Amino acid sequence: MKTKVLMVCLGNICRSPLAEGILKSKVDQNEVEVESAGTAGFHIGKKPDSRSIAVAHKHGLAIDSQRCRKFSRQDFSDFNYIYAMDRSNYRNIISLAKNENDIKKVKLLLDEINIDIKEVPDPYYDSEDGFEKVYTLIDKACDAIASQLQHN
Repeated sequence: MKTKVLMVCLGNICRSPLAEGILKSKVDQNEVEVESAGTAGFHIGKKPDSRSIAVAHKHGLAIDSQRCRKFSRQDFSDFNYIYAMDRSNYRNIISLAKNENDIKKVKLLLDEINIDIKEVPDPYYDSEDGFEKVYTLIDKACDAIASQLQHN
């Protein structure tokens, strides 16, 4: 049975699609399934932001086939691990939890690494440089997650 990981941000166009693509590149996809979602339904069915697609491409990843979707209660049943990009989205996810078991599945992505910053900043209103910084943060966290998944 595959381990299933869900990456979640607000619109599912910037951070979580990058996190999905990055983690997929670091795990055996026969053993680990990775998806992404947003807590808001602003962009359902759309591709990730062109700047996320560009920064992923720069690092050898193709995320342009992904399509945005909204996080739902069913995700608690479908996924083993749910990673929120920031505290606001963490709270939005937790507000839909049915029980403690659901809540235990949810973590902040950057809690997986030992750094001072605990939230992946939203690069949407930032420059191209902001997407590169976000990529670097997510990449480090995904290294830690991939390592943990290999040891489980």
